[in-house]
Amino acid sequence: MNRRTRTALLGSALLLTVAAAAGSAGAAGPDEKRESTTASAPDESRREAAALTGKAKLYRSAGDDITFSFDARLAAKDTADPMRATGTFEWSHYLNGEGAWAKAKVDCLVTGGKVAVVSGVITDSDLPGAEGKRVGITVHDAGRHDRLGYSWASTGSPVETKELPKCVGSAPFEKVRKGTGDFTVVPWRPAL
Repeated sequence: MNRRTRTALLGSALLLTVAAAAGSAGAAGPDEKRESTTASAPDESRREAAALTGKAKLYRSAGDDITFSFDARLAAKDTADPMRATGTFEWSHYLNGEGAWAKAKVDCLVTGGKVAVVSGVITDSDLPGAEGKRVGITVHDAGRHDRLGYSWASTGSPVETKELPKCVGSAPFEKVRKGTGDFTVVPWRPAL
């Protein structure tokens, strides 16, 4: 076999090997790639099962100062149970110097795509009667057009809510004030 033929055969074999390796890597889905690279890593370094983080002010034409912030997470080891989510969320609503604020401890987090529903029990607030009440909030992480909704949209106040189930919120009907939304939703991918 002459040198030119041998070089062509070796080059072809090399190209076939590279193409096969690239094809098998491309055939694996994004979750399969992530699992293969993190299979031996400890739980702390794996992707969270779900998360909702960020802060934004809501838009109101009357000039209300309304702020929501979230740090809610579901650990990878708890993928099968969204009620094992941890973290907190806070909000405040003021108009003409009057209003209230509250902080809640997360008790459930479910996300899908760019939408998250989080619930929690109010642990601290200056709104009389609010502590101990469960509230739920829905966030749509839509880039520069994030939206938000909350369970008390239909009750008038968290104080008036009776026995709200975990992970219940309203449709995200409120608009985030331009330039303030930085919500990030990590989608939940339970084994179904």
